[in-house]
Amino acid sequence: MKHDHPFKALVLTQEDGKTQCHPQELSIAQLPDGDVTVKVDYSSLNYKDAMAVTGTGRIVRDFPMVPGIDLAGTVLESAAADYPVGTPVVLTGWSVGERYWGGYAQVQRVKSEWLVPLAPGLDSFKAMAIGTAGLTAMLCVMELEAAGIGPGSGTVLVTGASGGVGSVAVALLARLGYRVAALVQPGREAVHPYLISLGASEVLAGAEWAQASKPLENQRWAGAVDTVGSAVLARVLASTEYGGAVAACGLAGGVDLPATVMPFILRGVRLLGVDSVMCPVARRREAWERLGRVYGDTPFADIVMTAGLGQVPELAARMMAGGNRGRYVIDVNR
Repeated sequence: MKHDHPFKALVLTQEDGKTQCHPQELSIAQLPDGDVTVKVDYSSLNYKDAMAVTGTGRIVRDFPMVPGIDLAGTVLESAAADYPVGTPVVLTGWSVGERYWGGYAQVQRVKSEWLVPLAPGLDSFKAMAIGTAGLTAMLCVMELEAAGIGPGSGTVLVTGASGGVGSVAVALLARLGYRVAALVQPGREAVHPYLISLGASEVLAGAEWAQASKPLENQRWAGAVDTVGSAVLARVLASTEYGGAVAACGLAGGVDLPATVMPFILRGVRLLGVDSVMCPVARRREAWERLGRVYGDTPFADIVMTAGLGQVPELAARMMAGGNRGRYVIDVNR
């Protein structure tokens, strides 16, 4: 690609208080400041991207904005010694696609401190099949491991299991030897075989998960990865076994937590907050290297669908309506 050649991007603008999303041709001169310019191969579509593209929840406050919280590609221009031209790189988080221009562009200019080198065992497609969702899932697994919850500890529950983080968490935990239970919303029976194929031992969808739980329920889970929050997280905590731990990383069901302190003080349950946006670089690198080891040899056919830039608005609307499963890799050059 010539350095002054126009390229395609999806651009969010705001008109009459409504977010609009249109493909545009841009030049490198229009890109924001940064010390590394990346030729982007792939991005991905996450729940937060769907919120940004559909204008839900004021994820984006400055316009125009190129959304896309993930990207993977190759360094095209660089003023950073750590990232010479030709280096394969991955970027997730750091408010890219929210406050800074993101991955839904064929070229993007970013700050080198936001990048990590592509881990051994991965290419840019696999890296975006994993994406923020997989990085978050691996950070959750690392927290559970640090809390002493290993593959022999008992069943680990994954909530919101058919979503991006949930799907990768189920597959990751199963591959690492854990017994996994997958929780989905009632009425999503169609995803049960998919979750079993990813490695879940059981799939749950009981109506009680939408209701308030007792302060303590029967002990069922050695640990959990929660992507939902609200009443679901409260019930997970109430039903976690003595000394267990819950890694919380999502709010798809709400930001409130209608729980009591009983699980913490009577069962020694630990609630572990997991953040993938501002996560320090050393921990990111460790998580990506582990993901490369776990996933290096694996096709992603069962989790991943690939779409072009032009399909993002439609897929984002579907995701906000709860009609998606797995991971969407966005081929920005398609």
